[in-house]
Amino acid sequence: MSKTIIYLIVGIAAIVTLSNTIFILDETNQAIVTQFGKPVGEPRTSPGLNFKTPFLQKVQYFDKRYLEWDGDQNQVPTKDKKFIFVDTYARWEITNPLQFFIRLRDERSAQSRLDDILDGETRNAVASHDLLDIVRSTNRNPEVTEDFMEEIEILEDISVGRAAVEKIILEKANERTADLGVRILDFRFKRMNYVDEVRDRVYDRMISERNRIADQFRSEGEGEARKIEGNKERDLAQIQSEAFREAELIKGKADAEAADIYAAAYNRNRQSVELYKFLRSLESFEKSLDENTSVIISSDSELFKYLKRAN
Repeated sequence: MSKTIIYLIVGIAAIVTLSNTIFILDETNQAIVTQFGKPVGEPRTSPGLNFKTPFLQKVQYFDKRYLEWDGDQNQVPTKDKKFIFVDTYARWEITNPLQFFIRLRDERSAQSRLDDILDGETRNAVASHDLLDIVRSTNRNPEVTEDFMEEIEILEDISVGRAAVEKIILEKANERTADLGVRILDFRFKRMNYVDEVRDRVYDRMISERNRIADQFRSEGEGEARKIEGNKERDLAQIQSEAFREAELIKGKADAEAADIYAAAYNRNRQSVELYKFLRSLESFEKSLDENTSVIISSDSELFKYLKRAN
């Protein structure tokens, strides 16, 4: 065997040995070294270059960042016997990778263990408090923005509150995870809702309340409409009465002025009128009388007056 081949084999062996001796830990991970499945030495938590015994020891990596836990939606009864669906979530971290490896081995097992702990504590906390303590965090009165909301009942006071219940669950869960090498950082209710039967009753009550408010609006609107209609009829009658009175005054004034004009014209043209009557009478005589006509005239007739006046 040539020296080149020997050197090549030695070089490859050295590289393989070195690669099995050195491992690099980044900022997002922490690790422990195991030998034949058992942990050896202290956990490696600082980023950088690390060493282990080649071929005999292996490296188990664990995430150093905050991890997510998303709970299942569960049906839970409250202390006041109201059934609700509760959906929760939490954030957790691995604080002791050695203890974590001994008790849980990997993140999948940790998630399963957190399911048992957090879901159990959630059920206990919800069952120990009334519904109002689960859905509200403070005591306050609803803000009245419309007149129809003034009849809304004042909300009942709560003794604990949602934030306090979440804190209780967080503390109880951390007590149970203290020996697992993990710490729960935060716990929150993501969503809560009534079960279908209760939700339908709540919706019916909400619909009934809105219908009552709508009926109140309609009643007030009809009353206002009748008031406006009455004011309109009154104003219309008043306007018509004043217009009729004004028209009669104008008509009477016009009739008086017409009578004055007629009387003045009549007095000024009386002689002209008499002449006109005389000429018309003569014209009628000319057309109605001839040489063979005999006329018997009463002394009271206008024609006799004209003939007598002519003689």
